[in-house]
Amino acid sequence: MSAAPVLVLVGPSGVGKGTVVAALKERFPDAWLSVSATTRSPRPGEVDGVHYFFLTAERFTELVEQGGMLEWAWVHETDRYGTPRGPVEDREAAGIPVILEIDLQGARQVRETKPDALFVFLAPPSEQELYQRLTGRGTETREQIERRLATAEIEMAAINEFDHVVVNDTIDSAVDQLAALMGLVH
Repeated sequence: MSAAPVLVLVGPSGVGKGTVVAALKERFPDAWLSVSATTRSPRPGEVDGVHYFFLTAERFTELVEQGGMLEWAWVHETDRYGTPRGPVEDREAAGIPVILEIDLQGARQVRETKPDALFVFLAPPSEQELYQRLTGRGTETREQIERRLATAEIEMAAINEFDHVVVNDTIDSAVDQLAALMGLVH
């Protein structure tokens, strides 16, 4: 069996990556979403091993040093996020479509080790819409929102590094485009 496509999905905070990926998984349950590891604390409702693997800084460092991360990065200058290598490679080898929902730094690392992966940037319809989505969540302080918007500017400037850009104007449209790019629909 040939290896399944690995979709690397990147986009700024608030663009709707989680919502779009959840809708994609609902329509195509055979696609597998990699569970990232992080050193940040869980948000309300997040479950360890489901939403993220919540690791201590020491455990995260151990995994990095042992080559157990496909990619990892500091995000928003406060926490580390990374993709455990083993589960991704196991599913890819088994022919299961894999989705990595990661940040720009991580995508750049994955491009070095998996250049045949499909790199897609999920963009907001406008900067104004992104700002409204971030402030509407009510989960971040003003300082956090400003930091996320500054990070979004950097991410948007890297849009040409990606194979495809999908604008998340509607969830259904974004899911349709991602499914087509992954070859989930024919």
